[in-house]
Parts: sequence; C-alpha cells; structure tokens
Amino acid sequence: MRRPRGGWRDGRVRELAAAQQNLSSVMDASGRCVCTVVLPDSTFPLQRMELLEAAARNLSLSLQQERAKLQDYGQRLVRYEARLWNASRRLELLGVGELSPAPLDFQDLRQEIGEMESFVGHLRSSLNGSDAAVEVVHQELQNISVTVSALESYDQSHVVAMRRELATLRQRLEDCQKDRPLLGGQPLVGTCSHRGIWRIGKPSVVQLNWKGPSYKAGAWGKESFLGAGRKERYWVAPLNTDGRRLDAVRLYGSYQDLLLARNPTDQLISGSGQGAGPALYNGSLYYNCYNAREVCRLSLESGAVDRKAVPNAAFNNRFSYAGTSWQGLDLAADETGLWVLYATERGEGTIVIGRLGPGSLAVEKTWLTSQYKPAATNAFLVCGVMYATRPLSTRREEIFYAYDTRTGQGSRLSLPLEKVTDVVQSLSYNPADHKLYMYSDGYLLTYDVIFRP
Repeated sequence: MRRPRGGWRDGRVRELAAAQQNLSSVMDASGRCVCTVVLPDSTFPLQRMELLEAAARNLSLSLQQERAKLQDYGQRLVRYEARLWNASRRLELLGVGELSPAPLDFQDLRQEIGEMESFVGHLRSSLNGSDAAVEVVHQELQNISVTVSALESYDQSHVVAMRRELATLRQRLEDCQKDRPLLGGQPLVGTCSHRGIWRIGKPSVVQLNWKGPSYKAGAWGKESFLGAGRKERYWVAPLNTDGRRLDAVRLYGSYQDLLLARNPTDQLISGSGQGAGPALYNGSLYYNCYNAREVCRLSLESGAVDRKAVPNAAFNNRFSYAGTSWQGLDLAADETGLWVLYATERGEGTIVIGRLGPGSLAVEKTWLTSQYKPAATNAFLVCGVMYATRPLSTRREEIFYAYDTRTGQGSRLSLPLEKVTDVVQSLSYNPADHKLYMYSDGYLLTYDVIFRP
C-alpha cells in the first residue's frame, strides 16, 4: 500500500499539536495521573486517493493511445493525399487529351476513391470535424467522385469499353495464330508453295526415350517420303551413354504404338554408326558410319548396309555442332530429297550442304555457306533452305541463319524456339507432317512448323 506523501505527514503533526491544547489530566484514588486527549474528527481518505491515482494512470494511457492513432492517421492521410493528387492528375490529362482512356480503368479508380472515402469518413468521425486538412481532403474526394461519374456518363460511345474489347480480341487473335496456320491456309504436305517459316509452335513432350534417362544423346522422328502403299513409321535411336556409338534403332508402326510402347521392332546396326544425325528416308536408315567420313544406308527390309565417303568431310568430332559431339555428318530430309550437312578443313569449318542423288549415296552438288558449324547447335532443311539454330538461354533456342540453295544466298533471321531442357542433341524436319523432331537430354519433343503463305 502506498503511503501518503510528505504533505500529509506535516498536516498530521499540526493536528497532534492542536490536540495537546485539548489535553486534560486528573488523579485517581491510587494517586496515578490519568490523561484524556480529544482528537479532531478528521481522518485521511486513503482509498479514494488510490482510486484517483488509478484513474489518472488510465487516462494517461488512453491519451497516449489516441496520440498514436492521430500520428498514424496523419501518415495515412499524407499517403492518401498523394494518391488523390495522382488520380486528379490522371483525370486532368484525360480531360486535355494527353492521356488515352484505354489505360484508365474506372472500376479501379472507383475502388481507390472508395477506400479513401472510407478512411477519411472514419477520421472525420474521430476528430468531430475539427481538422481543416481532413475537411479539405473530404471535399476534394467528393469532387473527384463526381468527375469520375461525369466521365463515365460522357463516354456515351463506349470508347473505353470498345478499346478494351479490341485489345482483348487482338490478344486472342495473336494467341490463336501462335500455334495455328495464318489466314490463307498452310501448304499441302510435300509442296513448297509458301514463303518460308513464319513461326515455330510450342514444344510437345512425347516421352522419354526407350532406353531411359541415362541415354542423353540420340535422334528420333517419323519416316520421310512415304512411297506408294508404305505405312507411316516412327523411329527412336538413342546413342550409347558415351554419346557417340549408335548400335540399334527401335521402330513403331504408328504414333499410338510409340506413345504406348506397343509392338516395337528393334533393328541392330551392323558395324555401328556414330553421332545423332540419322534420318529414316524411304525405307532406309541413313547415318554417319562409325569412325569414318562415310554415309551408311541400312535397308530395313533386307538388313543390307551400303556406304560411301563424303569427299573432304571432317569427321570424328571435328567441327561438330556446339554443345554436342560426334556429329560430323548430319543427314536431313525435306520436300526435295535427302541432304547431308558437314564441314571441311578447306572451308574452315563452315557448313557445307550436300545433296544426295536419288537412290544413291553420291553427293551430286554442294553449297558452301558462311555459317561456322561449331557456332550452331543444329541445322535442318525445308524446301531446299537450310536453317541453323543457336542457344539464347537454357530454355530458349533461336533459328538465326538461313541459306537458300535455290538462290545461293544466306540471310539472318530470328525465330524463337522454346526448349524443355538445356542441350539439343538433334533437330530434324519432316516434310510428311510439317513438324520438327527434337531429341533433348533423352526426351522426345515435337514442334509444329507454321509457314508464311
């Protein structure tokens, strides 16, 4: 219990001094002195004093809390004043025509004004309208709300709504055209009635190769040039884990069989091949013969293997593509026939395009490009035009160079191509379905090729 302070003690002394003046004494029968003291009827209200002190402490705490609220209100008011100024400025720019109504969203603006009105209303209620700055902000909020309503009413021609609808339609059209043919239709399979590649579609992951994730390098695709009565056929050729040797290819009679790993046929490759550049064309598998500058042809019907050297071609990991090894000879098929891509010492590593004769392995004609082969990740041909790729990032590739064998001219371009893994071990085009087939870190992917009419 707290004791009264010094002022109370001094008053008590005065009371005792006054009591001494009222002192009287008498002698009892035995001779003892008996004293009588009369004290004033004045006691100190200690309990009331303690209640008063508790009330004072509570009042002081409440005052501190209210001051903290006012400080917070002040800070929030400054922020809302800035937001109000920004909204007013946007409306001014709209009024003088310096701001297009397209980026002005009335719904967002009304929500922002509503939040400020709710806060200012609470603040006015707390302050009982005694703060002039709050009253000014309240009045400006009312003015800007009226202005927004007027602008919405004035927009009788629905300019804002129409622009939003046009933007939405434009985006939908772009999304639609990304993976679909342009207006005017796509060329028929096997024909070249177009003006080159316009866009590459999004990647479609088919599955992991049949040997498993350890077989990072390899190639796959659909048979090109289906002769009369020949059914479609899909092939998957993972290299050994050394990323070089090709010992077998697995065949599927349909795309459904491939997806379900159903009814596969394995074809062993006598003498082996090397590199991820094979192509299945007209019933035969064409590939780089092992440890040689020769093209091998394996007949899937008879199992016979023919081979022929490519004059001056570098081989055995000399001038291979960037990021991959052992691709000295890269076979490619398109609408016009079968091709081989390679480099020579005389050409200082630039890509040479060689056209193989129909039904033979002889290189009938060559074109020397200006593209250094080890600077490209891969290459393929479409209608006699070679396209080369390079990496932009771990998830993005770019078709950056083209060479037209019909004109003998090279050109630069930029066509993005998305990846799901970092390294592209092989990339080939199939004229039978207008698709790209990619083998990437053991995964089989396809892309739609969309042409410009």
